Amino acid sequence: MRKPLLLLFLIPWIMNAQVEEPDTLALSKIKKEGLENSKVMDFAFHLTDVSGPRLTASPGFLKAANWSKTRLTEMGLENAQLESWGDFGKGWEQEKCYVAMRTPYYTPLIAQPLAWTGSTPGRGEISKEVVLIKATDTVELEKYLDKIKGNIVMQWSDDELSPSFEPDGARFTESELFEMATAFAGNSGGRSWATMRAAERERRMQQFRLARRVQEMINEAKPALVLKMNGRGNDGTIFASSGGSYDKDADNAPASVMLSSDDYLRIQRLISAGEKVTIEANVKTNFYTSDLKGYNVIAEIPGTDPALKDEIVMLGGHLDSWHAATGATDNAAGCAVMMEAVRIIKESGLQPKRTIRIALWGGEEQGLHGSRNYAKMHFAEAIDGEWDIKPEQQKVSAYYNLDNGTGRIRGVYLQGNEAVRPIFSKWLEPFADMDAKTLTINNTGGTDHLAFDAVGIPGFQFIQDRIEYNTRTHHTNMDTYDHLVADDLKQAAVIVATFVYNTAQREEQIPRKDMPVLSDSASR
Repeated sequence: MRKPLLLLFLIPWIMNAQVEEPDTLALSKIKKEGLENSKVMDFAFHLTDVSGPRLTASPGFLKAANWSKTRLTEMGLENAQLESWGDFGKGWEQEKCYVAMRTPYYTPLIAQPLAWTGSTPGRGEISKEVVLIKATDTVELEKYLDKIKGNIVMQWSDDELSPSFEPDGARFTESELFEMATAFAGNSGGRSWATMRAAERERRMQQFRLARRVQEMINEAKPALVLKMNGRGNDGTIFASSGGSYDKDADNAPASVMLSSDDYLRIQRLISAGEKVTIEANVKTNFYTSDLKGYNVIAEIPGTDPALKDEIVMLGGHLDSWHAATGATDNAAGCAVMMEAVRIIKESGLQPKRTIRIALWGGEEQGLHGSRNYAKMHFAEAIDGEWDIKPEQQKVSAYYNLDNGTGRIRGVYLQGNEAVRPIFSKWLEPFADMDAKTLTINNTGGTDHLAFDAVGIPGFQFIQDRIEYNTRTHHTNMDTYDHLVADDLKQAAVIVATFVYNTAQREEQIPRKDMPVLSDSASR
């Protein structure tokens, strides 16, 4: 009995593997166009150096979005548009940032305003002694409130800097990839918030609530400027994101800047030693309220098969970035690769059976707003504990996402969808010599493929080499064009184009998992 049972078990896999034999002629065209005539770095240049920072709803974001729409149209895609995904809030950008220590001696400081924070009083230059706040709770903070109004303030930090003996840039090792490949379903490879013990979750929530209330009290006291630091930053790298609210009715937060850790800790030591530290600063920021909507960029290559052209294969990455740099690795790289993937398909003269739709998302950094609202409008929405599934949900075969930096693709996170393993395994075979051969049942979180998975559509993120993503570029002032690796992005675009085209040509859609079960919180 064992042999027949084993044979019966293997037949579906064998049949699937036979069906998934790649189109070698199409693959050859994709590789030739993508490796010999690549435009991926030109796309990246326009999204970064030319467009500038792309904070959601900012002028830089809209500049990049309109350029992308125009370029996709020029490439021959159809229905290119900026599609609103709903209400977002205020736009914001920095106009000027000058911060320097004047006494006990002069030195310019490395600083970046925090998003959605205001300007120094009168939108001009101020010069004031720094008030160092040493308070562990709101009671201790009370004694500082009279000193905060109209002054420059900073909070005591226990962080210490130490030399790094590890390189900033790294690729996945063979042992790391093997661990991914041999993971089992349900093992995410790390400790998630959901699996954390209740006591630890509550302790962290208390810390978060306390820090938030302390910051609210400082803001309510109306300082002229708030100095901040992030202990992860060193060697002049600043991790800078939001310091205020983009809600249309929210009061503007006071001027706030993130200093380099080296500068911040030097000021703290001087004040603690009894030295008078005077800072001069001129911070100017602008808020935009004429258009409170958020936008995605959408365009299509229409399908050619009468029976399949109404079905869709989607690919995308998020167009928005933080503002301290030009968002090269997060995520102009992913957008440039996806634009290059559809360009490759068009320029290669391939005729996809299904429609291919590219989406460049807005509002990812503030909570996957662009992709989640797109999924809600087009695919499915939870209403009163039940799924309201729209017709288009059944027409999407798969969504492919790229958003982990500039690194080359090493494989695919299967998002718990074991049924796609034999399909993707066959599709990766031609790229083994490019070091792309790993499939892991694991998921990687925090980006736009989750919006599709949440509404029952197969959504996948590619495994990418980390390079400097977690050490130097992610949400920092170092996230610039010069940190992109051209050959890695070319490789990634070729693989993405192949996956998208193969998905468009399959007789069947990509296998799906069961529709997610709604929890009480998900349906509210």
